[in-house]
Amino acid sequence: MHLAFLGTPEAAVPTLRALIGAGHDVDLVITRPDRRRGRGNERSPSPVKVAAESLGLRVAHRLSDLEGVSVERGVVVAYGALIPGEVLERTPMLNVHFSLLPRWRGAAPVERAILAGDAQTGVSVMTLEVELDTGPVHVERRVTIDEKTLTELLGELSFVGAEALVEVLASTSLLANATPQSGEVVYAAKLTKEDFHLTPSMASEQVLRTVRLGRAFTFVHGRRLLVEAAARSAETDVDVGHVTRRGDGILLGAVGGAVELRRVRPEGKSSMDAPAWWAGARLDEHSTMWA
Repeated sequence: MHLAFLGTPEAAVPTLRALIGAGHDVDLVITRPDRRRGRGNERSPSPVKVAAESLGLRVAHRLSDLEGVSVERGVVVAYGALIPGEVLERTPMLNVHFSLLPRWRGAAPVERAILAGDAQTGVSVMTLEVELDTGPVHVERRVTIDEKTLTELLGELSFVGAEALVEVLASTSLLANATPQSGEVVYAAKLTKEDFHLTPSMASEQVLRTVRLGRAFTFVHGRRLLVEAAARSAETDVDVGHVTRRGDGILLGAVGGAVELRRVRPEGKSSMDAPAWWAGARLDEHSTMWA
């Protein structure tokens, strides 16, 4: 089948590679423009662009470039922008969405599923419509979340989604018989900086879920501290809002229990084990607070 592919992040790459592996002709790849990263002026291509160029595929950054390409369908995986109705009228598209629709429509479905403590998430291959994530679903695949990090879960979902899409494209029955979404609609709003801010008012389980997203941070004695890894603690007598050392463990007192810091990155420094940070910071285990 002659296809156009629209995608941007690493999670979209397995689907692109799976389409080529299944023998489809990807005549055009559209991805978001190169982005400036770091403090310099150099721009970096998206992971999809890197993969497409390695496969010898034509790459563009504008939806208008679809006008000159004759394809049977478009495939969208985390492209990062809405597709206008006039484009969909000209080129029908399938979307690989990383949630069990209609739960978690929107920009951050995997993150929101983790933060909400969902037991499962999954992949929905749907027909793309102008409205946000409202299209009928051709196939759904479920994945158990357990205590996977965002990176781990996205990696798993990206391959599950790739397999599901190839299955849909290979089946005239699945292509022709999509099922309208049913159930409670829940929107996955884009995360803000404050969604990653760990505070003592949070339950210990919510602290751990936030850490699993990556980018979690708190403040200890007014200094920003990135929390890269943490675990449940059996300690029950750490006061909420306090940071203390118990044996070899560095503990945060949170609502409902303590959280043990495993790996952190202090402001202006490299990643390190939590005990090494504690020793270097020379903190008082009786009076140190986090906020």
